[in-house]
Amino acid sequence: MSTDQMTWQERLTGSFFPAVPVTFDANGQINAEAQAQYARWMSMQPATGVAIWAHTGRGLFLSASEREDVFRTWRSNLRPEQMIICGVGSRRQPGGDGSGEEEFLSEARAMAEQAKFLGADVLLIYPPTYYRGRKDQEASIVAYHQMLAEFKLPMILFYLYAEAGGISYTDAVLRQLLDMDQAVGIKMATLDSVTTYQDVCTMIQKEFPDKVVVTGEDRFVGYTYLRGARSALVGLGSACTSLQVDMAQSYFRGDYARFVDRMVKVDKLAECTFIHPMEGYIQRMLYVLALHGIIPMEAAHDPFGPGITDAEQKRIRETLADLQLLP
Repeated sequence: MSTDQMTWQERLTGSFFPAVPVTFDANGQINAEAQAQYARWMSMQPATGVAIWAHTGRGLFLSASEREDVFRTWRSNLRPEQMIICGVGSRRQPGGDGSGEEEFLSEARAMAEQAKFLGADVLLIYPPTYYRGRKDQEASIVAYHQMLAEFKLPMILFYLYAEAGGISYTDAVLRQLLDMDQAVGIKMATLDSVTTYQDVCTMIQKEFPDKVVVTGEDRFVGYTYLRGARSALVGLGSACTSLQVDMAQSYFRGDYARFVDRMVKVDKLAECTFIHPMEGYIQRMLYVLALHGIIPMEAAHDPFGPGITDAEQKRIRETLADLQLLP
C-alpha cells in the first residue's frame, strides 16, 4: 500500500516525531550551519519526521523569515519520506481592555498559511490560551480550530493542561474538535496530570477510535503507550532519538522486556532534562546535543529560557555517563 492510500491513523501509528530546538548562539542569532548539521544528523535517525515551530523550537518567538529558514533547512536535509509537522498559533494575550483578538487570529492564520506554502505535512495547533477564562471560551476554542482547518492540512490538536501553561479542554470541546475531518490526532501533554491523560485517552478509544493519541508526555512517555498512545511528538526525542524510537518499536512489536529496559533509560534522561524550571528543558536538550558533538556548544543556547546551571550540566553529564549514552 502506498503512503497516499494509507489513512492518517495508519501513517501515524508507530510514528516518532522529535520536537526539535533551534540552534541559537549566545547573542540570540540562529547558527545556520549548526542547524543544518543537526538536521543532517536527524536524517540518519529512525524518526518518522520532525516537529518544527513547536514550543521546543520556539516557533511563536521566531520571525516569519526565521521560520522559513528553519523549515527550508530541515526540508533540504531530511530524507524525502521524513515528514515535517509545523506548529501554528500565536503567543499574543488579551490587553487590559480585552483587545487584540484579531491580531491573535491573524498571527495564527499567517503561520498556517506559511506552513502550507512551504510544504508542511501536518499542522500542530497551539492551544489558544488567548481565550483562557473567557465566558465564551469553549465556543472560541472551537471557532479557532475551525478557522485553521480551512487550510485543508491534517491537524494534530494539542491538549496542554492549564497548569502546564496551556488551556484545559472540556469533554464537550474535545468531542467537537475530534469530530473535525482535518483533526487526525491529538497531542497529549498534561505534564503531571496522569488522570487527565487517562481520561482523555479512554474517551478517544471509545468514541474516536480513528483518531491517534500522540504522546507529548516527556516525563512518562513509556507509560503513555500502555494507555493508548500510538505516536510520539516529544522534545525529549530531539536527542538520544534512536533510544526512544527503539523503546516505542519494542512496545509495538510486543518485546516487552526490551521495552521496559529502554523505558527506564528514557525516564532517567527525562528526569535530568525535564525538571523545574520547566522552560529550561530546551537548553538542556541543546546541551545534550552538544555533548554528543551533534552541534557545537556555542550553538546550544535558548535566548527565551532561564539558561542552564552548572549543577544541571553536571547532572546531565553524570546521567548520560551512567546510561552509557556519551560518545
